[in-house]
Amino acid sequence: MDELVERCARVADLDDVSLERLHLMIDDVDESVGIEHLVNCLADGTSAGGDGVIRCYVGFEPSGKAHIGWKVLSLQLKRMLDAKTNVMIFLADWHAWVNDKFEGKMEDIQTTALYMEDCFRTLLGNPPEGDGPGELRFVWASNIMESGDYWARVLRCSKNMSLARVRRTFSIMGRSEDSSDGDLSRFFYPALQAADIFEMDIDVAIGGMDQRKAHMYMRDVADRWGWYKATCLHTPIISGLKSSGARMESFDHKMSKSDPNGAILLHDSPDILSKKMRKAYLDPENPESPIYELIEHIIMPEFGEIMVTPKPEFGEPSKWTSLENFRTAVSDGTLHPFDAKMGVAAGISNGLKSIADYFDANPEKLSRVTELTK
Repeated sequence: MDELVERCARVADLDDVSLERLHLMIDDVDESVGIEHLVNCLADGTSAGGDGVIRCYVGFEPSGKAHIGWKVLSLQLKRMLDAKTNVMIFLADWHAWVNDKFEGKMEDIQTTALYMEDCFRTLLGNPPEGDGPGELRFVWASNIMESGDYWARVLRCSKNMSLARVRRTFSIMGRSEDSSDGDLSRFFYPALQAADIFEMDIDVAIGGMDQRKAHMYMRDVADRWGWYKATCLHTPIISGLKSSGARMESFDHKMSKSDPNGAILLHDSPDILSKKMRKAYLDPENPESPIYELIEHIIMPEFGEIMVTPKPEFGEPSKWTSLENFRTAVSDGTLHPFDAKMGVAAGISNGLKSIADYFDANPEKLSRVTELTK
């Protein structure tokens, strides 16, 4: 409480219900930036839309099959729903087109967006949908781009921003700073992303830590024009299974679908997960590992514990409710690294059961995306 008051004095004005809502929203992210706007909304019963409904959003390019990073974001979005915000999942079809996903074939991009809707409904437990608090909604970029007011805002978000400043944001597209000199449209990408937030009256912008530069660009734009500054919440990035888990500004360690054996897809079967985990980096002498990240950011938040069940000849089942104790057990040899990995595989698989069940019963959209990504 004291730390929050130091960051924003008005936290002291919040009643117990509002303070609980604030903790639900910000306690489990890697970083929260500009909580003043969110605290003011809670204290005054208002919002960017002027109606008291706190709106949060996370944007996704429709680019292929779902991966484990969506699970991290979904756990945060569940907390936002519990905190009675309106949760928007923004399907950035035109942004994907700018970024050359599916070779710029809009029909394929939008096919993938429909599949994404089903993924997130399932991951979030099929919450009520609508514009109100505690409800979920989907908005497509193509729906808001028809407005001339939107494009005027894009130009304002571009005004007085240097090319060098824009280049520094290219990592949000998964591109290097010198990758896009031959494509002017990509220089508008950060302006588009900033305009989305202002145009849709977003109070809380959510994204992985790799989206931080885009959000800081948005806040710079707000300062230049005297607009409100949405609070930004940044969730952790899961490292590729083969990496050492080192945390770097470049996010070179980030799990990527381009390395199929180093990435977890939400449709991986228990057998496939076990095979991938066998090759995952886990050094008993190193406190950093993607195995520990999966426990910290997915298994523990969802289940509160991790079960390890070795073959009977190698020991008894064990339950762990502390990542630190789990890490220590691996380090001192109490827990064999292989058994630790298999426990993580089982925990992740348990958390993906709802996705498996849904697409087993409704395979059409997944089948179409599978064809597109071959």
